[in-house]
Amino acid sequence: MSKTFIFDAHLDLSMNAIEWNRDLSRPLDEIRQREMHLKDKPDRGKGTVCLPELRKGGIGLVVATQLSRFTPPGSSLPGWHSPQQAWAMTQGQLAWYKEMEAMGEMTQVKDLEGLEAHLDLWNDAAIPDETKPVGYILSLEGADSFVDISYLHKAYDYGLRAVGLSHFGPGRYAPGTKMEGPLTSAGIALLKEMEKLNLILDVTHLTDEGFYQAMDNYSGPVWASHCNTRKIVPTQRQLTDDQIKRLIERGAVIGGMLDCWAMDIRFIDTVSDPWQLNIKLENLVDHWDHICQIAGNSLHVGIGSDLDGIFGREQSPWDLNSIADLQKYEGILSRRGYTAADIDNLFHKNWLRFLRKAWA
Repeated sequence: MSKTFIFDAHLDLSMNAIEWNRDLSRPLDEIRQREMHLKDKPDRGKGTVCLPELRKGGIGLVVATQLSRFTPPGSSLPGWHSPQQAWAMTQGQLAWYKEMEAMGEMTQVKDLEGLEAHLDLWNDAAIPDETKPVGYILSLEGADSFVDISYLHKAYDYGLRAVGLSHFGPGRYAPGTKMEGPLTSAGIALLKEMEKLNLILDVTHLTDEGFYQAMDNYSGPVWASHCNTRKIVPTQRQLTDDQIKRLIERGAVIGGMLDCWAMDIRFIDTVSDPWQLNIKLENLVDHWDHICQIAGNSLHVGIGSDLDGIFGREQSPWDLNSIADLQKYEGILSRRGYTAADIDNLFHKNWLRFLRKAWA
């Protein structure tokens, strides 16, 4: 390969395709052009992710989400008014992934055999990257759409391999970001069922109390797909040093995210400007550095960019135009003293080692 292979552990591709009405099989300039006059969302015309840009950046494997929240009465958050509606939305998102597979744009990876076959394809220099399908591992961000625990088995059967119990606000299985409190009784029961299926638990978005409960009640594989450090950005959404240590003890990998407010405490959504605050790709390296210092090595960090996760260039590092710019980290990390082996760990090897162990 002409560029270093990248594994991105968190992208909301189907949400962008279905709810933002983006044809992600098309070039990025075309997607932006079609949104030029739309005003319904603050990131219109500012998207950074599409399948051609993933290929351009050598991002051949991603963790791609289904995302659909149930909103209880009294909540101001957008979402569906019943778990059944939320489930139906996840099925629409699943249908989009299947359409991308039918077009040869993507391929689902759900076991070790499929993982190795996909890596062999992307390592074949005789095949141009722009013709290769982007591999995806299916994850559910927030478990609200499981009407009951039997729906976990339905999802496993169609290839779901990772689950986060919560997202923002209240949740049927666990409260999430900007909340406090423990997992619900249904959440504890869901963890037990997930363990039987050897699903990956994503601790991203859990409350502090929920994080420790989940770590104590789940013995299966655990990762944090898109989290930064609370030492640098002291908000509940980020991981404390103690949480990082607990994750390292469990062999977890922590994916660094590129949402500006998660990189720099000065940034305020819909108010701040990344260029004026000089928030660059390099800001994330400070978070990776902190985790590496705690671990004593580079074996527990990776990329979980969350790009276009309900934001676009207006809330991304100013020196990033598209997700293909993740390749810039090779030079940035090298200048910061990371070795070629460290960079390989961060770009893909840590996630791949995690999956090979989890799926062995």
